[in-house]
Amino acid sequence: MRDNNRIGGQPLLQWLSSDPLLKRLIALDELNWNNPRNASSAKILKRLPLGFADIKDAEQRLQRFSSYIAHVFPDTEKQVGLIESPLRAIPEMQQLLAQQAGVSLPGRLLLKCDNQLPISGSIKARGGIYEVLKQAETLAQQAGLLSQADDYRLLDSESMRRFFGDYRLMVGSTGNLGLSIGIMGAQLGFRVEVHMSSDARQWKKELLRQKGVDVVEHDGDYSAAVAQARIAATADEKCHFIDDESSQDLFLGYSVAAIRLAQQLEQLNIQVDSEHPLFVYLPCGVGGGPGGVTFGLKQVFGDNVQCFFAEPTHSPCMLLGLYSGLHDRISVQELGIDNLTCADGLAVGRASGFVSTMMESLLSGVYTISDSNMLRLLVQLKESTHIFVEPSAATSLAGIVRLFQKDNDYLREQGLQDRMESATHIAWATGGGMVPEEERQRYLQQGRVLQS
Repeated sequence: MRDNNRIGGQPLLQWLSSDPLLKRLIALDELNWNNPRNASSAKILKRLPLGFADIKDAEQRLQRFSSYIAHVFPDTEKQVGLIESPLRAIPEMQQLLAQQAGVSLPGRLLLKCDNQLPISGSIKARGGIYEVLKQAETLAQQAGLLSQADDYRLLDSESMRRFFGDYRLMVGSTGNLGLSIGIMGAQLGFRVEVHMSSDARQWKKELLRQKGVDVVEHDGDYSAAVAQARIAATADEKCHFIDDESSQDLFLGYSVAAIRLAQQLEQLNIQVDSEHPLFVYLPCGVGGGPGGVTFGLKQVFGDNVQCFFAEPTHSPCMLLGLYSGLHDRISVQELGIDNLTCADGLAVGRASGFVSTMMESLLSGVYTISDSNMLRLLVQLKESTHIFVEPSAATSLAGIVRLFQKDNDYLREQGLQDRMESATHIAWATGGGMVPEEERQRYLQQGRVLQS
């Protein structure tokens, strides 16, 4: 463990041994952390390196590709080639959560069903596919093979696949990002190499190989897989490395979800303003997906939206990075936390420095949740609504309960306690759509055993 960093004038080792929140984090306690640096989004957004114009640019690029997407992925035809998921009210789950917690949960609870996103069945379809498409567009335009005025269905040809076959895409992943990049990249004709951590699910590796993707397995965790992929990518000038830890393109692909969500809320006649606040609960691994969504939501709704990240008790990397102010300069392993969780998509020991810095004053807070509780929530959602999500996604369902816990002062501190009857809560279901039936049943059985 390093001891050269100082926090609040104290050596890191001394801080770790004396800070009460760190003691609970090391003990793997479930906890809520409300971000004391949370500030007015209008001031913060002006200082950030990205803005709403960048989100609109990403949205327009996805629109240009929509004819191609609808053509090669028929399950997107009804959505006219847009990669989008339903927004569904889950009153049964809200009632069940209230009963079990013994607290009132006013307002309306909705599920953002990114577990049903087409092509790759997780939130990674937003950022991962977007970056692949942007790279394809850039290469084809530079070669004089594509213009923005073209119908992008022309990309679905043997000549274009041969062209993209001269280029490589590379990424390090716990699984879902690799699936998104592998499926989309292979469809276009790229040679794709996915470096996967030891905790990545075997079925994800096998599915990628079936798509013609090269899968490189590593003994280490997510950070080790990314580091090795980054090194390997530098050896090939025709290789584009998709960096889950620092890619602005991934981040912007995720952020487009905010524009789409605003449209869905409007269609449901759900207001979001100072009297009708919005609360969003997002599972967090390295941070790109939830960070991008939060950035987009703040651009669209400003201070009328409150965003919280959910992390496993065994992998609280974003909480640690934000709380310490060290961002990516500290890992959970340095606290003696093992980074082992059934939520493989969240098994990340070190947060993205880029995202952590972007979230420093935009994020409302972080809460941690045990593996046993996320498996229980997975079962409860399936039994109450017939919706299956993977363990990572189930972490979002705890958010509304945590907000109303008696020892959580967030609503009082923000002056929001009198507006809860008119509030909307969204649990972001980040994945699960492609989980094989055998794996689903195993998760459900584990959760049912814990309930008994």
